[in-house]
Amino acid sequence: MRLLPRSLFGRLTLVLLTGLTATLLLSAGVHLHDRGRVLYEAIHDEVIERTVGIVQLLDALSPDERRRLLPILNSDQISIGLADAPLDMPPTQTGSAGAELVRRQLGQRLGDSVELRVAVAGFVMHGPMHPRAMDPMAGRQGLGPMSGPHAMASRFVVEVQLRDGSWVWFERRIPRELFDWPVQLLLTLLILLAGVTGLSLVAVRWVVRPLERLREAADALGRDIHRPPLDETGPVEVAETSRAFNRMQRRISRFVEDRARILAAVSHDLKTPLTRIRLRADLLEDEDLGAKIRRDVDDMQHMVEATLDFMRGTESREDTRPLDLMALVESLCDDAAESGQRVTLRGQVESPYQGRPLALKRCIGNLIDNALRYGGSAEVEVIDSGQNVTLAVADQGPGIPPVSLETVFDPFFRLENSRARHSGGTGLGLGIARNIARAHGGDLLLRNRDTGGLLAELRLPR
Repeated sequence: MRLLPRSLFGRLTLVLLTGLTATLLLSAGVHLHDRGRVLYEAIHDEVIERTVGIVQLLDALSPDERRRLLPILNSDQISIGLADAPLDMPPTQTGSAGAELVRRQLGQRLGDSVELRVAVAGFVMHGPMHPRAMDPMAGRQGLGPMSGPHAMASRFVVEVQLRDGSWVWFERRIPRELFDWPVQLLLTLLILLAGVTGLSLVAVRWVVRPLERLREAADALGRDIHRPPLDETGPVEVAETSRAFNRMQRRISRFVEDRARILAAVSHDLKTPLTRIRLRADLLEDEDLGAKIRRDVDDMQHMVEATLDFMRGTESREDTRPLDLMALVESLCDDAAESGQRVTLRGQVESPYQGRPLALKRCIGNLIDNALRYGGSAEVEVIDSGQNVTLAVADQGPGIPPVSLETVFDPFFRLENSRARHSGGTGLGLGIARNIARAHGGDLLLRNRDTGGLLAELRLPR
C-alpha cells in the first residue's frame, strides 16, 4: 500500500503507535463511561436521600423551628424554602422522563400519599460526559427537559407537601465543573502516550540499527571484498547474523583469491611453452610461416594478459584513497591527443573522489580506447552532482544493436562487424570497465545516441 512507510523503522513505529493510541483511547473511553455512570448514580442518590431526610426532619418540627433551621440547611448547592401553597410549574417539565423517575423514587421513600412535584432543568448529558446546553433557567422558569437513560440535569427542583399542609421546595444545583472533561486524566494519558512513544522509537531504532549495519556492510563488500569483518556482538540473533555474514565474506574472498591464483598459475605456466614456440618460429626457414606463428603467439599472450586484467577488475588489493579524478581524465585525454587521436573534454569534478587510482585509470582508459578504436573520436564529458560523478564517453561510430547492449559486457564477446578480432579487441575491455565501476559502487551503461554513435556512461557514487 502507498500509505505504508517504506522503511522497516517507519512500519514498526506505525504499528506500535497505532496500537498504543487505540489502547489508550479505548481505556479513556471505558474510564469516562464508568465515571459518568458513577457520577450520575452518586448525584441521583444524594438528591433522593437528602430530600427525604430534610422532609422527614421538617415534618417533625413546628413552623417556627422550621424557619430557624432553614438558614442552616441552605448552602451554595442547595436552596430550601417554605411556602403555604405549591408554586406553578409548567406541566411539560413535570412530565419529563427524568422528573418522573425522581418523583417515583421519592414517592417510594416518603409514601404514595405524599403529594410532590419534580422538575429538572439546565444542561443535560446524553451519555457519559457529553454535556449539551439547554435553555437557561431564570429563577424557576424555563426548566428544560431531560432525556436519555444516563442523562443528567444541572438543577433539580422538588416540591413536597408536609403533613401540616404546607409545602417545602428544594432547588439542587449541580456544579458545571462535574460535567467537564477530566483534565488531569487526559493530561496523564498524554504524558503516558508521549513516554511510551519515546521508548517505542528508541526500541525500534535499537532493533533496526543492526539491519542498517548489515546493509552498510553488504554495500561495502561490493566495493572491497577485503573490508574489515562485522563485530559479532549484540543480541543472539544479531551476533549470529553477523557471524554468518563474515563467513560468507571469507568464502567469497577465498573463492576470488583461488580463482586469481589459478589464472596467475596458468598464465605463468603458459609463458614457458609460448616462449619455446616463439624461439622455434624464429628458427624456421619459412619466414611467412614463422611470422604467422609469432602472430598467433602474440594473440595468445595478449588474451592471457587481458584475462588477468579482467580478473583484477573485481579482485584488487589497491587501497582506496582521495584522488583528483579530473586530473586523471585529463591525462588520459592528453595522451590520446598526443598520439594524433581526436579527443574533446568538458566538465569539471568539484572535489576529490574516493577511489582506486589504477583501477579507475584502466576503466576510463578502456572506454576512451573503445571510442577511438570503433568510432574514430571520443567526446568526454564529466558531470559532478555532489552525490555522483558521471563520466560520459561518446563516439561517432556505428553503435551497437539494441539487443547486444548488455551482451557486449560478457567475457570474450565480439560483434561481427566493427568489433572483430582483426581490430585488436579481445572482448574483455567493457567487462573489465564495468567490473571496476561496480567495485566502486557504481555502474557502466551503454546506449546508442540519437545522432549516431555509442554513449558509454560511467556512474560513480561519492
